[in-house]
Amino acid sequence: MKSKKYWVPVLLVAFGLLVVSCGSANKEAATAAIKAAEESWNAAKGEVVKYIPDQAKGVEDAIKGAKENFDKGNFDAALAAAKAIPDKVKGLAAAASAKKAELAKSWEEMSGGMPRMLDAIKSRLDILSQSKKLPENLDKAKLEGARGGYEAAAKMWDDAKAAFSGGNVADAMAKAKTVKEKAVEVMTTLGMQVPAAAATKG
Repeated sequence: MKSKKYWVPVLLVAFGLLVVSCGSANKEAATAAIKAAEESWNAAKGEVVKYIPDQAKGVEDAIKGAKENFDKGNFDAALAAAKAIPDKVKGLAAAASAKKAELAKSWEEMSGGMPRMLDAIKSRLDILSQSKKLPENLDKAKLEGARGGYEAAAKMWDDAKAAFSGGNVADAMAKAKTVKEKAVEVMTTLGMQVPAAAATKG
């Protein structure tokens, strides 16, 4: 009987040590997985936020959730959540790269036609400014308004080119779109024919 009484606490201690050991292993695995998830996200975050910002929050929420489970001692849940993040980040990085290429192509098309539009507007403004009589539907106030619109568009085009040169293609395209809209507005005011490519939306 003494022998049996002796082994019961020994077995309980051994079982406790086994549970602690497993818990420790899961904790280490979860720690490593969370670290790997954060490192993969930090490497891709800049491009993802820049080109597909609406999808960035999902990754940040997933990392936050894994950390919260870890802090609560739910190491298995933290591990499972963290392990899935690098693959998700890899997919988002590829999507961001594709979006960047798409914007770069759009910029190439825009930068080919926009300078010609702005030059045509400037030429028309110069001619009208020297004219003794303005065309119908165009008075001095409208002419000055068109000139102001042209100057704003020309400045923003310079800003767009600077953004593109600095590697911010998304910002460059956003500015270029505004320039195109303003240029179309000014050309319409001046009675000029708007190029077909510029007349289409997008």
